Amino acid sequence: MSEQKTPKRRSHGHGPRAAMMPAERAKDFKNSLRRLAGYLKPHRARLVFIVILAIIGVVLNMAGPKIFGQATNILFAGVMGKQLSPGVTKEQALEMLKASGKDQMAEMVMGMDVVPGVGIDFSAIGGILLILAALYVLSGFFGWLQHYTMAGVSQRSVYRLRKEVDAKLSRLPLKYYDDNTRGEILSRVTNDIDNIASTLQQSLMQLVTALFTLIGVVIMMFSISPLLAIIALLALPLSAIVTKSIAKRSQKQFVTQWDSTGALNSHIEEMYTGHNIVKAFNRQKEAIAIFNEENERLFEASFKAQFISATIRPAMQLINNLNYVAICVIGGIKVASGRLLLGDVQAFIQYSRQFTQPIVQTASIMNVLQSTVASAERVFELLDEEEEVPDTQNPVILENIKGHVIFDNVSFRYKPEVPLIDGLDLEVWPGQTVAIVGPTGAGKTTLVNLLMRFYEIDEGSITIDGVDIRDLTRDNLRKLFGMVLQDTWLFSGTIRDNIAYGRENASEVEILAAARAAHVDHFVRTLPDGYDTQLDDDASNISQGQRQLLTIARAFLADPEILILDEATSSVDTRTEVLIQTAMTKLMRDRTSFVIAHRLSTIRNADTILVMDNGGIVEQGSHEELMAKRAFYYDLYQSQFTEAYNAVG
Repeated sequence: MSEQKTPKRRSHGHGPRAAMMPAERAKDFKNSLRRLAGYLKPHRARLVFIVILAIIGVVLNMAGPKIFGQATNILFAGVMGKQLSPGVTKEQALEMLKASGKDQMAEMVMGMDVVPGVGIDFSAIGGILLILAALYVLSGFFGWLQHYTMAGVSQRSVYRLRKEVDAKLSRLPLKYYDDNTRGEILSRVTNDIDNIASTLQQSLMQLVTALFTLIGVVIMMFSISPLLAIIALLALPLSAIVTKSIAKRSQKQFVTQWDSTGALNSHIEEMYTGHNIVKAFNRQKEAIAIFNEENERLFEASFKAQFISATIRPAMQLINNLNYVAICVIGGIKVASGRLLLGDVQAFIQYSRQFTQPIVQTASIMNVLQSTVASAERVFELLDEEEEVPDTQNPVILENIKGHVIFDNVSFRYKPEVPLIDGLDLEVWPGQTVAIVGPTGAGKTTLVNLLMRFYEIDEGSITIDGVDIRDLTRDNLRKLFGMVLQDTWLFSGTIRDNIAYGRENASEVEILAAARAAHVDHFVRTLPDGYDTQLDDDASNISQGQRQLLTIARAFLADPEILILDEATSSVDTRTEVLIQTAMTKLMRDRTSFVIAHRLSTIRNADTILVMDNGGIVEQGSHEELMAKRAFYYDLYQSQFTEAYNAVG
């Protein structure tokens, strides 16, 4: 196996153990919310249209209770008029009521449009109901149009955010992926962005509607009764205090919830990827124990976050119910005294309910915003990560590559305080095969990472055909190389597609030629679907050796100028290894090749063997020259055969 480059960090919520640390609150709630809102700016015109639709919808809804109150007034007036003597005027009827001691009834009738002796005007009520039906149909249509438009805005905004995240991931240095688990990264790219999408589509529109509903309701309530309106408004400051107090406590739990989600995803992804290893070492119980621990952590954080935030609604309902009782009592007194009509009180009560509804909605939205901002900050943290050093503005384009590679006084450290490679000098002539050997951690794979600019060197220079690799774009540089790694990577698709990944627009003839050269063709044709065989996510439906052969076929198809082979035959059997070595010899002919090997018997024919230890080249030469020195390489070579002999014995 190739050496471990750098240990993975398990801090700041990036690993299962780290998730057990207390999560901090959102670092900057206001600025994060403002930054998230910035993704809506390109859709200003649609947002204005949504606001106009919201205003129209609110106006139509506001008119409903007032018009319905008129129907109630007509109904009540008809009931009262039927009880009065017919043929008299309203004034005469009032005098008759007062004369008979019915002063309170007289006060009620005084403010009503009553015709003595005339009952309910059902035709007028019917007309009002038709108007109401038309209003609510129009309101529903504008609401649908508002939802439709907002769905487009939210999805386009999240589409842009996803594109930025995807582009960012391609610009991040390899160090970021070494320092963060895949599960944690996937959680930010999927769960957190999905959470943001849900908020933009639902909560934002509810917030706009709630705001205009609140304004419209206040206007209508004051038009009916300023006193009752003031009583209703008294609930606002109390509601704001309750909402702020609860939201402050729930924010911390939402941050913990999403950090725990990332940690749990990381653990699941790691255990699923390495489930064979887990079973081989009988670590199922430990894996399940860690899962239960992380699951419990997520459960507790989610429960607390949802419970604390959910108390907003019942607290608001309690305040609103108390306010409702006060309005009903005072409104009833006003109707009894003739200072308000029954229909107006009925309309006011409906408005008061509509008044509390946007407040409750806003309180619930604040709950959702806490979760959303926590997710947004995690996504923004990824977007703000330090990127690779930008490509030069005036890059050199290498053509007619010869493959002359020079490492000149190269120094590099993964961590500033831990030395690794210091003052490395190496010259590789065109067409040479250079084998890099040494103990684990010696810096073999690091050398390749520096050559490919996966990491930037701290000092010195690396040149190809006399051109500093920093004067090339990374895209141009990496097109010069073909890589076959010890860890195979295949994607979900057909075997043909996986081989064709080596070169865009490769023909069927070229794909088959590469497969035959890598000794893939024979085993592929034994499969039921041949080259159309579908590989699953981890290509577990073929053997490890066959997966390695496919990656080698991919390198054949790429036909690169410079080859990098990192223990490429470690996963194949001895017979297949001989075949691959023969094919590799043909592939490496007239090409500069870097071969990282642990089995020293496989690189005896290399032009130059670099023996590395502690980041430096301690020996250099051919196999025969190094064996003759009887030094570091000799000891490594002999130790492998001694170990093999002892194992057989």
